[in-house]
Amino acid sequence: MSPRLDFAVVLPVYYNEESLLPAYEKLKAVLLELAPRRRGGLLYVDDGSGDGSFEVLRQIHAKGEIPVSVVKLSRNFGQVMAIRAGLAHCEAAAAIVMSADGQEPVELIPQMLAKHFDDRNEVVVCTRADREEGAYRTWTSRLFYATMRKLCFPDMPTGGFDCFLLGPAALTAFRQEQELQPFLQGQVLRLGFPRAWISYVRQKREFGRSRWTLGKKIAYFFDGLMNYSFFPIRAVSYLGVGLAALGLLYAFVVLLAKLLVGNPVKGWTPLMVVVLVLGGAQMLTLGVFGEYLWRILVQVQRRSPYLVERILPPRADR
Repeated sequence: MSPRLDFAVVLPVYYNEESLLPAYEKLKAVLLELAPRRRGGLLYVDDGSGDGSFEVLRQIHAKGEIPVSVVKLSRNFGQVMAIRAGLAHCEAAAAIVMSADGQEPVELIPQMLAKHFDDRNEVVVCTRADREEGAYRTWTSRLFYATMRKLCFPDMPTGGFDCFLLGPAALTAFRQEQELQPFLQGQVLRLGFPRAWISYVRQKREFGRSRWTLGKKIAYFFDGLMNYSFFPIRAVSYLGVGLAALGLLYAFVVLLAKLLVGNPVKGWTPLMVVVLVLGGAQMLTLGVFGEYLWRILVQVQRRSPYLVERILPPRADR
C-alpha cells in the first residue's frame, strides 16, 4: 500500500465471494468522495478462502479505479491473523479495519477519519449499539463481551467491536505485539493513546453466511480469558479452598455422628461422591494448567503467525 495514502481500509476476506463486489462499490464511492482531501485505498487479505474470493479480488484489483492491494495467505490462519497480516503490510498513515461482508456501514469511514485527523485521536473504536441479526446471535455476542468486560477489560463496550482505526503511533505499537494466540479487541484496548468511540448499528448480512461458528467463538473467548485475566488460576485456587472446607465439614459431620449416635456414616455412596468431586476438581485444575502450558509452548516455538503466498500491489497508475 502506497505511503502516499492518508489511510487504508484493511478487509479480511474469508468465503466472501458474493459480497465483495457490492461492498467494493460502496467503499469506492466513499473513498472517491473523500478524495483529494483524504486519499485512501483498500487492502484486502484473503485468508485461505476456498471459494472464488481471490478471483473476485483480482477483478477488483484490475479495475484500477482506486488504490487496491491484495494479500493472499497460503491457508486459513483465522480472522485475527488476517487482520494482523493486513496491518503489517499497510503503509498508509492510518489503518481502518472493517469486515468484508458489508455489515458495517461505510459511512463510518469519514466519521473515523474526522475523529483521528481533526480531533487528534490515535485510536477510534466503532461500537455496536445494536445488531440487525437474530436474537441468538445478538444474545451470545452480548454475553461474550459482557463476560470479557467483567473479567478482563472494564472499558470493553457491551456490544463489542470489530471496526476500528489505528493512527501511526498506535499502528506501530500494535505491530510490536508478539502474541501467537491473540485477542484482537484486547490488543486494541490495551494500546492506550487518546481514544474516541463511535456507536453504530451492525447491518444484516445480505450475502452468504457467517463462518464465525460457536466453536470458534468459544476458542476465541478462551484466548481473551487466558491472555488477559488471572481468573482461571484464581478460580481453581478458590475451588481447592472450597473443597478443603467441604472436606473438613464432612469430617466434622462424621465425628458428630460417631459421638452422638455411635454410628458413623458408612457405605459406598458417600465415598464415591468424595472421589468423583475430588477427581473432577483435579481434572479441571489440570485442564487450566494445560491451557497455560500450551500457550507457553506455542509462544516459545516462535512459528510464523501467518504465511503470505502472494501480494498484488496497487497499480502503478494509481
